[in-house]
Amino acid sequence: MTINFSGETDYNFDFDGEKLGREIVNAVLDHYDFPYEACVDITITDSDGIREINLESRQMDSPTDVLSFPMIEYSSPADFSGIEDQIAVFDPDSGEAILGDIVLNADRIVSQSEEYGHSVKREYAFLITHSILHLLGLQHGQPVGHGKLLDGAGLQHVMMAAHCLVRHCHHAHHVISLVHQLL
Repeated sequence: MTINFSGETDYNFDFDGEKLGREIVNAVLDHYDFPYEACVDITITDSDGIREINLESRQMDSPTDVLSFPMIEYSSPADFSGIEDQIAVFDPDSGEAILGDIVLNADRIVSQSEEYGHSVKREYAFLITHSILHLLGLQHGQPVGHGKLLDGAGLQHVMMAAHCLVRHCHHAHHVISLVHQLL
């Protein structure tokens, strides 16, 4: 798997954002049994940068916390049948399926972590999880499919628990047990 990180802001997180990003993307792709090697681009920008991208791509002149730009068209969310027919979504050099781009707003990551009373690390992980679900074709309020019992929001919570990033997480072994039960 290839995850390309780029930064358009000077903000430095107090954790390894690239490592955490890779762990989250891997966990979500494993959860959905994504059958291909994948490529994802993750860009970290600020409120001005994401506002410009939001205006250009969605005609919305306002900043947001995260933008997702999927490359693959799914017949239904997380239905990977037929992807091999979409030749343009495979990198000709690596053969990886290009899932798309994630753009994160560092300013919003920090402000939302303060607003919701949790760590910057948790907010960062939550937004990557949220966005990778969009890259797999899930939209807000849709069921997960593939026999999974969790909806997208539930999966996001489980992924946070798996990384012991939920509020009041004191006992990692209990959290991991919960994750195994739910998945």
